Amino acid sequence: MAPPPPAAAAVGHRSYLLLRCGGLLPSPSGPATLPFASHGATSARLRLPPPRFSLSPVPKSLSASSHIPVRSLFTGIVEEVGRVRRLGPPLVPSGGGGGDAPGLDLEVESKNLLAGTQLGDSVAVDGTCLTVAAIDPAASTLTFGVAPETLRRTSLGSRAPGDGVNLERALTPASRMGGHFVQGHVDGTGEIAAFRPDGDSLWVTVRAPPEILRLLVPKGFVAVDGTSLTVVNVDDQGGWFDFMLVRYTQDNIVLPTKKVDDKVNLEADILGKYVEKLLAGRVEAMSKVDS
Repeated sequence: MAPPPPAAAAVGHRSYLLLRCGGLLPSPSGPATLPFASHGATSARLRLPPPRFSLSPVPKSLSASSHIPVRSLFTGIVEEVGRVRRLGPPLVPSGGGGGDAPGLDLEVESKNLLAGTQLGDSVAVDGTCLTVAAIDPAASTLTFGVAPETLRRTSLGSRAPGDGVNLERALTPASRMGGHFVQGHVDGTGEIAAFRPDGDSLWVTVRAPPEILRLLVPKGFVAVDGTSLTVVNVDDQGGWFDFMLVRYTQDNIVLPTKKVDDKVNLEADILGKYVEKLLAGRVEAMSKVDS
């Protein structure tokens, strides 16, 4: 069923990245009904000891009893679009961790985030929470260790030198809360289905798996590549949702530079996950009473 005509522009926001992510969810099967057609060096640096990529267990479902603890929090308001300098094996060999699939180093050029950023700080990179492992002031770069599990469950592994990435540092007690609570725990990836200009704004439609769609509501929040955005329409049967980017947001995030069918990291609002779990527990308790 075609979505209703856009009634109001949903205000877009900017975003950041986080590392300890949720699971990669399968793409919905079958054709999706879309609301519109698509269009188409070496220098002295500070470095942490190689990370061992200790991750919390990934829940089997978003409503499972297991959870990933909150270590950092973001707002989804992008501070800067950085540029990927390198994604490859660590230049400093890891002393531990083991395993057949080694992690990678993601080196990102940043103009504004180096000031005040320290080793061990959390930064959201395209919505994935990552830890700063090295700082090179001369090259204006931050380096993050990316675990194999993170590469499997996010779109970071497809980044190439020169690609833009959304950057946001973790909240501090004095930070303004301009977006919504973003954990950087990516629930899965979606695919851009269509772009449609509307004046100087831009409608974006994203295909998403049902495990994420069921947590989205019109006028609710979603983080797309770490950007806090307002959902406009949700089509559970068609397997898509959409939102609008105002001109300022278009100029300050990566999303408008992507192409149809490109992957994006998705994180549903944590409030929806809590509500789903609470309701599931109540239904289970009531079923036990009835039996």
